[in-house]
Amino acid sequence: MRILISWSPSSTGTEAIDFAAWLARSTNVRIRVVSTISVPLATTALNKHGNKFKKWFTKEQAKRKERVLEALEAAGISDSQLDEEPSVLLAGPSRPQLLTEMAEEFGADAILLGANQSAPKGRFFAGSTADALLHFSPIPLGLSPRDIKLSKHGVTRINFAFTERGDSEDPALLCAARLANTWNVPLRIVAFSADGLLDAQVSGNVDVASKLAKGWHEHSLSMLDRAHDVVAERFPELPITTEIGTGHGWSGAVDSLKWKKGDLMCLGSSPMGPFERVFIGSTATELLPHVRVPVLVRPSDSAPSVETAD
Repeated sequence: MRILISWSPSSTGTEAIDFAAWLARSTNVRIRVVSTISVPLATTALNKHGNKFKKWFTKEQAKRKERVLEALEAAGISDSQLDEEPSVLLAGPSRPQLLTEMAEEFGADAILLGANQSAPKGRFFAGSTADALLHFSPIPLGLSPRDIKLSKHGVTRINFAFTERGDSEDPALLCAARLANTWNVPLRIVAFSADGLLDAQVSGNVDVASKLAKGWHEHSLSMLDRAHDVVAERFPELPITTEIGTGHGWSGAVDSLKWKKGDLMCLGSSPMGPFERVFIGSTATELLPHVRVPVLVRPSDSAPSVETAD
């Protein structure tokens, strides 16, 4: 699994690096770390290739590489798991664009990012780069909540969460199932019902809200049954469970389920137009800050490389 980590030595957290080290306990990996320098578009052409800039850039690259290698070693990542170029420094006006271009050049199966450092412990808040990549990255994204504890045994369970689409033939579901089967871990398929949000949407009409909630619950059960059958038919040896998380708001719905240190959550995205290749949808966007385990978001039109990673 080729992993591109977005991380800077100036970051106050190492969640993205810890995420990579965690995945490395479950599968063979090739890791490269990218840090970026923002160069305004107006000055890029003038300064990027100037001698002073080149000298400074070379020194900065060497300094950052040293810090990156120290962080990787501290996370337990061995030299054999690193790319020939384990640390790359890029300069340009758009950090998301730089990361996407490097991911495509590297042949990355996933780009890993940590949470915005304003996020509370155990939660994921998307920074500007993660938010932009969630809308257009053609590469799967790995997102890690801030300062969480991960299993020393790597990934011990794959979770797939239905959001808007609810399609038992969702490629992201089958991707999650293939990962679970390849890594020899169980698969849990989940759906969420956030009661408080439903009440608000019907302007306090308790009777209507109750009927809608009941209908959604029945629909979810049927959807989970179909998803179970689809996955079981393709992966007959894979242990599969299904659950519905219910509670007040997304936080209550997510927290109603039991989560383990070895859980990885998988989400699918929804297709958009040519200018927005990836969009995870309003439900998933609202869900992400409440998920307390690492998340892998698979673009609907991404290459199938993650599905076959072993």
